[in-house]
Amino acid sequence: MTFPYVVKRGDTLHRVARRYGMNVTALYGANPHLKEHNYLYPGQVVHIPVRTTSRYVIQAGDTLWDLALRFNISLTELQSANPDADPRRLRIGQTIVLPVSKGLTIVETDVEYGYAELMDNLDRLLEAYPFLEMTLIGQSVLGKDIPAVRIGTGPREVHYNGAFHANEWMTSLLLIKFIEDYAAAYAGRKPLRNRDMTALYEQTSLWVVPMVNPDGVELVQQGATPGHPYYKELLRWNYDSQQFSRWKANIRGVDLNDQFPAHWEAERDRREVPGPGPRDYAGPAPLSEPEAQAIEAFTRGHSFRLAMAFHTQGREIYWNYRGQEPPEAEEAARRLAKASGYRAVELTGSDAGYKDWFIQEFGRLGFTIEAGIGINPLPIGQFPQMYDEVIGIMLEGLKL
Repeated sequence: MTFPYVVKRGDTLHRVARRYGMNVTALYGANPHLKEHNYLYPGQVVHIPVRTTSRYVIQAGDTLWDLALRFNISLTELQSANPDADPRRLRIGQTIVLPVSKGLTIVETDVEYGYAELMDNLDRLLEAYPFLEMTLIGQSVLGKDIPAVRIGTGPREVHYNGAFHANEWMTSLLLIKFIEDYAAAYAGRKPLRNRDMTALYEQTSLWVVPMVNPDGVELVQQGATPGHPYYKELLRWNYDSQQFSRWKANIRGVDLNDQFPAHWEAERDRREVPGPGPRDYAGPAPLSEPEAQAIEAFTRGHSFRLAMAFHTQGREIYWNYRGQEPPEAEEAARRLAKASGYRAVELTGSDAGYKDWFIQEFGRLGFTIEAGIGINPLPIGQFPQMYDEVIGIMLEGLKL
């Protein structure tokens, strides 16, 4: 038995499945006309399988947060199952759905992770952990806010970022999950992977920009419909293909990790990509794109001891740039490699990346972390292993 659902702007198969408390496989079973990785489009009708769920009648004094704690359901799952329930105006006698729960966590790690999930998670994390700080560092081409999150109050400043490349959205999930685990450990005065997080919190201020390229991530996950402001250009730049899963660039077809003034001309000439496309176009000039401008200005506004740019894939750590890295860089990379099982690599023949610019501009520790292995976008099933590896890098980076 199923009921119809009319797709709205911004919906993906994963988002619809999560809203109704099921996995994507169940949606495919009820919609055999859909093929895996196909995009949904507004107005499309999807059939939702009817599930047996528990229900609860709101009593005086109830809040969604209290109910989540009582029934061991994450607040995210509870709100997703009850999109029409206003958490500020629960009515006595109102009936809500109690979904099958995965536990008291905010960040879900078994579903596709996009801009909507990021902003929702940040709202919930800030509510759950008031000691977190969020600021906006700029906007994307399409006007999406680019958030940065701070955890820790120490004088040593450290910066991690992710999703420079659109189809590497898994890095955003890695970073947000780390923020949640760090915050939960600090709030509970508990260690995280045998690390004293209270001491690290007082010694180091970690600033995370989890998604540098939100427009590109949405393109990879949602595709482009005729109403998209760059629809015609995107199809032309993507060789008339409607499949954008291999797209790395921002929405104007510029590779954001080839945008920095660190021998930019050499990288442009090496790439030999004449114009916008899915990858490797360095743009008309360094820092031509608002996303690159935002992260550059944000970096200049701080005195970061080190910076890490998280990418996928390869299970490698790049730590040098044209001999301009500090003397301790190679040893620091070895420590990160030991903490993760990754390989520290001395890289040549690459310029204009964020890590390259950071090392050249500030002479401090800069790293590119290539997490996981395979073809981007990496499958979500790889997340547990990837996180188990990179959490060691993230923790070690707080001490370097």
